[in-house]
Amino acid sequence: MRPMTSSGSQDTEPQAPGERRLARPPSERYRTPEQAPDAKEDTDGSFGRALAFGGLTAIGVGIAIALAGGVALVTAGLIALAGLGGWVVAIAVRTGGDAALTRERRIGVAVVLAALGVLGGQLGLWLFARYEGGVLGPVDYLADTFGVLVPIELAAAVAAAWLAAR
Repeated sequence: MRPMTSSGSQDTEPQAPGERRLARPPSERYRTPEQAPDAKEDTDGSFGRALAFGGLTAIGVGIAIALAGGVALVTAGLIALAGLGGWVVAIAVRTGGDAALTRERRIGVAVVLAALGVLGGQLGLWLFARYEGGVLGPVDYLADTFGVLVPIELAAAVAAAWLAAR
């Protein structure tokens, strides 16, 4: 049988003989219901964490777009990849931010990071073309090679991030 605390409940740790310990700290009575120990206490979300999770995911999306478009020579499939990337970035932002971000802020961070991921992928495509001997600037190269697919990719990523972050 476990020793009883001064409040009459059983303590989880055994006490030494003659030791008196409260089951809960006295300040617990001043907590609001959201701060209660039985409420979700393991929220590790923050703006910085949401930015880190989403940013790292956006970098991965950019690398995937550059590899798929440059090495594998995929063109129209980049739209699907950008949309999926936007969705995954938004999920990463939601996971990192948890309850620390408001809905509007979460959507804003997800949309901006998804757009930056796609634009980084486009920059990676241009750099790959330069590595292979291309001489055009980034805008000229992307306009000549992919044309209208670049803004469609950007729109797909932004729309998917907006939907997933809501």
